[in-house]
Amino acid sequence: MIDLLVAGGGYVGLALALSVKTAAPHLGVTVIDAAPEDAWRRDERASAIAAAASRMLDVLGVWDEILPQAEPILRMDITDSRSGDPVRPVFLTFEGLTEEGAFAHMVPNVAMVGALRSAAEKAGVEIRQGVVANGFSTDVASVTLTLASGDVIPARLLVACDGVRSKLRDAAGIKTVHFDYGQSGIVTTVEHERSHEGTAFEHFLPAGPFATLPLPNNRSSLVWTERTEDAERLIASDDLVFEEELERRFGHRFGQIRVVGGRRAYPLGLTLARSFIAPRFALAGDAAHGIHPISGQGLNLGFKDVAALAETIVDADRLGLDIGSEEVLERYQMWRRFDTFRMGVTTDVLNRLFSNDITPVRIARDIGLGLVDRLPSLKSFFIRQASGAAKPSDPKMLAGQAI
Repeated sequence: MIDLLVAGGGYVGLALALSVKTAAPHLGVTVIDAAPEDAWRRDERASAIAAAASRMLDVLGVWDEILPQAEPILRMDITDSRSGDPVRPVFLTFEGLTEEGAFAHMVPNVAMVGALRSAAEKAGVEIRQGVVANGFSTDVASVTLTLASGDVIPARLLVACDGVRSKLRDAAGIKTVHFDYGQSGIVTTVEHERSHEGTAFEHFLPAGPFATLPLPNNRSSLVWTERTEDAERLIASDDLVFEEELERRFGHRFGQIRVVGGRRAYPLGLTLARSFIAPRFALAGDAAHGIHPISGQGLNLGFKDVAALAETIVDADRLGLDIGSEEVLERYQMWRRFDTFRMGVTTDVLNRLFSNDITPVRIARDIGLGLVDRLPSLKSFFIRQASGAAKPSDPKMLAGQAI
């Protein structure tokens, strides 16, 4: 019987498997993923990795492999304007350097997943691709996952890292709180003439935030929020129309721009699981929480789940406890639910506040941004929050310590 069975072969599932296997090599750990072999190599997206998450990846022995392909975020400028405004004043600037270095890095997903997969396999984690889960059943001592092929896999603990539309979460009977924002996030990569100098920009436009995030070699990753019907129209348009609309929002600060990656749109909403656990079952990553990308914290929330759940499992194993018992899993749930709820509410409020063109609201929020820019102590607080500055109550790996 497998000790830990992880459903989902993205960065959250792989990081959890690697974390547990590294700290407790005697445990049997298997990752299954519905995607075909090498599908992850076609992911053109990039993600913002906060300093706390990079510390965890360093503990896992993969950060040095990822770092050459990462771009540090040295500065962030925030403005509030309309797409047709000739001038876009910067209301708030964050200097991205902390005592530990950059508060975040932009990392291509393919580099991160590749490093985690390689390290997990070397550690002895079994990874099975193209394996589709249909459901599961539990008894006192085990959980049995049923596959679409008809095969079954017994384990002591099943963790679902299968995304915001998690089928296993539904199979567990866990309900969610869900709001559809009527927005979609267009994701693509552009190349530009001039250097971004490590600066990220977030423009609050009436339809939603338009973020440009620095990548190596004069490239930027875009997260472009539009109303869903407009996003679908833009994705379906020809290259000329798409680049014209993009240039209206991107501006000319980096000279001529050119789309160099594929473009996709993802529906945006708020999804929070009412429970993170069920008998011999736990949720992690987007299966537990899907939030708006306005704060760039979705991936980092998932890594916080990994750090907390891995520490919970390993501590229980060292004490001779049943890693799938309700008492053990309740510790994980108590560790993560409040932080997740707080971040979900924060991103929801920010999106509703900034994704509109109501004049009194615009004036009030611009005054607020300007006030924050003039209060160094408040700016430092926000930087510490964004970077995941270690607190005594945090899981060990987020502070750069092995479990």
